[in-house]
Amino acid sequence: MAEYYPGATAIGIRASDGVVLAADKRVTYGFLLMSKAGKKVFRVLDRVGIASAGFIADMQTLARILEAEMKLFELESGFGARVYNAAKLLSLILHSSSRYAPYIVEAIVGGVDDEGPHVYVLDPLGAVIEDDYAAVGTGAQLAISIIESEYTNKMKVDEARALALKAVKAAFSRDATSGDGVDLLTITNDGAREEFIPV
Repeated sequence: MAEYYPGATAIGIRASDGVVLAADKRVTYGFLLMSKAGKKVFRVLDRVGIASAGFIADMQTLARILEAEMKLFELESGFGARVYNAAKLLSLILHSSSRYAPYIVEAIVGGVDDEGPHVYVLDPLGAVIEDDYAAVGTGAQLAISIIESEYTNKMKVDEARALALKAVKAAFSRDATSGDGVDLLTITNDGAREEFIPV
């Protein structure tokens, strides 16, 4: 029987002044290349985003749900959401669906709030762990080795952006299910900036 687990490489890096989220564009199921233009990095709020690996439909659905719920929270409460609020809500959504119809997604929630920059990594069951950096997907082992060798907690967001690009590109060289360019989301106190880097 054929295996059709999707491949991907997605990473998040916390800098001293912001967060960088990055992911490849290739969409694969097993050995089949479905698209070279998949979106795996999503801006949820002005200063919160998600990078993810897994089934594209699940990623898109979760990003839309999280965006709607977090905007509703801000509207009703009158307060800006913390990054942890978004990560915890996503955790609850993943966990509540894990028994009968699980979302096949690994996610990284990153952003900047009044307490500073944060990166949280979530598994498909909803476990939440805060860290300085994270990588998920089939290219995660390759990407994380590059990040670990160069990361410092004093690096600025521009340095984190360069490191994120280097790490995702390294995954391209050995993980056949990752590739076709990099989507980047750079988040600082001034807001989020999305860009595409062809490779």
